[in-house]
Amino acid sequence: MEKHSKYLIHTDGGSRGNPGPAAVGVVIEKSGGGMKHAYGEFLGRATNNEAEYQAVIFALKKLKQLAGKEEAKKATIEFHVDSELLVRQLGGQYKIMDDKIQKLFLEIWNLKLDFGEVTFKHVPREKNKEADRMVNYALDKELNKLL
Repeated sequence: MEKHSKYLIHTDGGSRGNPGPAAVGVVIEKSGGGMKHAYGEFLGRATNNEAEYQAVIFALKKLKQLAGKEEAKKATIEFHVDSELLVRQLGGQYKIMDDKIQKLFLEIWNLKLDFGEVTFKHVPREKNKEADRMVNYALDKELNKLL
């Protein structure tokens, strides 16, 4: 029996000002070791919630690149996110009223179809430090260019 790959992905998004300069932080780990990647990427101007959604989109696209299309189809992914709002919206418990967030939700919905199983779990901020660090790294790097 073929063993399916499992991934744990920590994501975070943040903006300084809301909206303001924003970035995403993503940490992708393959269960059992063998792979761990951390990313921080500047987005431009966005709200905190938009950045949280963009982090999930970034992670799904990056994992598909890393794992390849065939492995992705069978992969089980568990997202750990410190945004309770995002987890509840993606889980269908909360309605999405914001037009920009609705578009990002649909993009995530479509990206999820490339993977076996995708789940979202809310974790406390202190359990998401590495992804948060990548957000701040990307923001500091970009904002220091402007000084």
